[in-house]
Amino acid sequence: MRLMSAIALLFYFSTGQVSDGYVIFTPQEGGGGGGGGSSATTYLMDTDYNVVHTWSHSRGPASMPYMQTDSSIIYPYRVQSPTMTSGGVGGGVQRVTWTGTILWDYTVADDDYQHHHDIQPLPNGNILIIAWERKTASEGYAMGRQTINNSLNEMWSEAIFELNPETGEFDWEWHLWDHLIQDISSSYPNYGVISEHPELFNINLGDVGSGGGGGQPNADWMHFNAIGYNMDLDQIVVSSRFHDEVFIIDHSTTTEDAAGHSGGNTGMGGDFIYRWGNPQNYDRGSSSNHILGDQHGVNWIPSEYPGGGNLILFNNFHSNNTSAIVEFTPPLNPDGTYAISASEPFGPTSTTWTYSSGSSMYSDVQSGAFRQANGNTLITEADDAQIFEVTSGGSIVWNYTQSGNNVMVARAQKYSPDYLEQGEEISVDIDHEPFWNLVGLPANVDDNSVGTLFPDAVTGTLYEYDQAYISVNELTEGKGYWLRFSDVGTNTVSGESFTSIAVSLSEGWNLITGPSFTAVIDDPGGIVINSTLYGYSTAYFNVDELEPGKGYWVRASGDGEVTIVAP
Repeated sequence: MRLMSAIALLFYFSTGQVSDGYVIFTPQEGGGGGGGGSSATTYLMDTDYNVVHTWSHSRGPASMPYMQTDSSIIYPYRVQSPTMTSGGVGGGVQRVTWTGTILWDYTVADDDYQHHHDIQPLPNGNILIIAWERKTASEGYAMGRQTINNSLNEMWSEAIFELNPETGEFDWEWHLWDHLIQDISSSYPNYGVISEHPELFNINLGDVGSGGGGGQPNADWMHFNAIGYNMDLDQIVVSSRFHDEVFIIDHSTTTEDAAGHSGGNTGMGGDFIYRWGNPQNYDRGSSSNHILGDQHGVNWIPSEYPGGGNLILFNNFHSNNTSAIVEFTPPLNPDGTYAISASEPFGPTSTTWTYSSGSSMYSDVQSGAFRQANGNTLITEADDAQIFEVTSGGSIVWNYTQSGNNVMVARAQKYSPDYLEQGEEISVDIDHEPFWNLVGLPANVDDNSVGTLFPDAVTGTLYEYDQAYISVNELTEGKGYWLRFSDVGTNTVSGESFTSIAVSLSEGWNLITGPSFTAVIDDPGGIVINSTLYGYSTAYFNVDELEPGKGYWVRASGDGEVTIVAP
């Protein structure tokens, strides 16, 4: 851990307790919502302003990185040549280990789709990605759109993809184009009365991009800028800057259901099950109900936190050229739908909590807010590259500003001190042969003595290796061991799982083991000699992966550290 001497710190404390944890963020040079495409650095900082770790990137961020429990990050970034350019353009998503190795890297940037802004990691390991979807002017007019006023003669709609990083395929997808309505003529598809269909979006709302003028032309119609996920409800929330609304859709659908108007837990297919912020978009309510303005960063407050289940966001144009944090309580029904009267807009009519520091807080790009476990809220004001934490009463208890020329921070998030240590209970069966076996410890256990873990092993035969064999009685994560058995059999080790572990190697041969799952060696320093990873089962055999509970020999060209990580 080192002090962040190269970066200016502006901070002060007030009454209240700062929430403990680690703040992660990626500054972006060049400012503006379009993002800088040059290299960038992600920082992990503690509440004492010490930089705990950094990651270097060859491309600038599209929004913010997401920390994983194995210490890797999911990083959305701006590709070299995006197919449509507007604020928050991205195009790439990659997973980067603690030591900087890229485990996978995918792009969504082709003639049909262009990722932008945000992503959302899911509990199953998949990634939700928001993307612009190209439609020609002819396609737009055929759906009842009346004007398309950009020089590209295009209309980029929105789509959401669920990427499976293991296969590189999309396991699920949703397209706004399947959920439109128009009231121009029955000769066009989706004709209806707008106010009678809040579950659909009026294709004639708003402009479609810009003609260019002094800048680059684009065909951005909706400008989704954030995506969030509620695991308890299996629902997705997105935010549209250009239409001052947030929308919730049902993720429990199949892709086929998501293209229609029925199916899923709510029975509404891929239609909007809730929307809020500007009900005049569906011809209900009045200007007094138009609460949101160019908002960003919508997300659900975790159920166990104060305000759990509410939505919170950064409202960029709140009032009088100032920004505010807005928390509100959706009218959730027991069945996962949302209450709405026949002719009234979705509630609520007012916010649950609002924070605004007047003219001192204003950003016209990105920005965000995340509730903390102690009730505080972590706020990012992107324009000023400022990250600060406030109590429910509005007192600032932590404040950091990133220095630099024309620098912005899209959003920052904070993770609890034990976030990287959390794991699920797991049981690993470890088979053994008679005589000598190479074994390891595949879980965090309360009792790591060899007699407890391997009760049928021959007493006094556990050996580690450190330039010579050493007799030991306990096993340590990351180390491999020789252990002798009299007969063939299986031992089951139960404990808390872990997905990666840092292991120190010495020049020459080393005995190692991996985490709770099949793993590979992440070797950024290149000290592991090629083709020198060996397992043993009555004879040595060359391997590329480490299985949980097994020990392995590996040869290093020098002293150093590697990370053994489950992909």
